Amino acid sequence: MQFDFAMVLVFVVAAVGFALTNLLVGALLRPRFPSAEKEMIYECGETPIGGAWFNFNPRFYIIALVFVIFEVEIALTIPVALVFRDWVFSGVGMVALLEIAAFVAILLTGLIWIWARKDLEWLKQIEPIEPMEGAPVNR
Repeated sequence: MQFDFAMVLVFVVAAVGFALTNLLVGALLRPRFPSAEKEMIYECGETPIGGAWFNFNPRFYIIALVFVIFEVEIALTIPVALVFRDWVFSGVGMVALLEIAAFVAILLTGLIWIWARKDLEWLKQIEPIEPMEGAPVNR
C-alpha cells in the first residue's frame, strides 16, 4: 500500500516539477519589450475608458451562475443518455431513470425558486417601502 502512495507522490512531484520547469524556461527565453501600451487594460481591442475597478451589476453573476449550473447538468446528463439503452437491457434502467429524474428535479426546483424571486430579470423594479404607522411622511 505504501508503494501506491509513493507512486502518487512521484506523479505529483513530476507534475509540479514539469510546470515549474516550463515557467522557468519560458521566463528565460521569451523576449521582454515592456511598453505603456502593453501594460494597458485590454478591452476587446478598444481603447479603455475609465478605470478598471468598478462595480458590476450583481445580476450578471447570478445569471452566469445559473448558466453554469445548467451547463453542468447537461454535462452530467449526456453520458447517462448515451448508455441508458444498455442499462435498460441489463435491467437497471428504472433505477437510472429515477436517479436522473431526481437530479433534474432538484435543479428544476432551484430554477423555479430563482424565477419566483425574480432574479432572472435583468432590470428589477424596486418596490417602494411603506412608511411605518405613526412615522412622518415627507410630501
